[in-house]
Amino acid sequence: MVEDERKLAGFIRKALREDGHAVDLSHDGQEGGELAHTENYDVVILDLMLPKRGGLEVLRDLRTQKKTTPVLILTARDGVGDRVQGLDAGADDYLTKPFALDELRARIRALLRRGSSVSSTTLSCGDLQVNLLDRSARRGNRDIVLTPREFSLMEYLLRNIGRVLTRTSIAEHVWDYNFDWQSNVVDVFVGTLRRKLEDGGEPRLIHTLRGVGYVLKEPGHAVH
Repeated sequence: MVEDERKLAGFIRKALREDGHAVDLSHDGQEGGELAHTENYDVVILDLMLPKRGGLEVLRDLRTQKKTTPVLILTARDGVGDRVQGLDAGADDYLTKPFALDELRARIRALLRRGSSVSSTTLSCGDLQVNLLDRSARRGNRDIVLTPREFSLMEYLLRNIGRVLTRTSIAEHVWDYNFDWQSNVVDVFVGTLRRKLEDGGEPRLIHTLRGVGYVLKEPGHAVH
């Protein structure tokens, strides 16, 4: 998120973190543009009126550099011409201030679905079903209670079924850039999630590839 109104930025980041999102925050267009260009984000929330470098310039540069990250413009500029200019510059969505937090959350979810190969509001693997709208999880006839961070981890695994995910890639998508890379928090969270998924004696879904990372597979599928 690139937003120079620090109180508003802190409010939004707190709300999104409570939803389980990892949020990196910048307060100026120069740093924000560099982060958006160098890091692999799922969504960029971008203000237009920023110090050092304007949001439209940041957006145009991203698109010139072939970065396809979904961009949501969040700004006080509410004129039709402003919206047209922002969308023509390459924005995927445009929301004006003041705004309803629930609408921002819904628009972010829509962009996440659009940027994923999975467009449904539900994800599944074997008898595991996850609802992205009410953030609930169920395996067979059993409800699974997950914390926001555990849900984000589960969602990331489900969006990458069959793909081996390194600890680094998991940390980048589920935590923010303040993550302590020397810690074993990824392994701890995967272990906790695995226990919750197997609490009813169900077959294993999350598999460990030692020295590499983790992979989510349906029961009966070989792990290489």
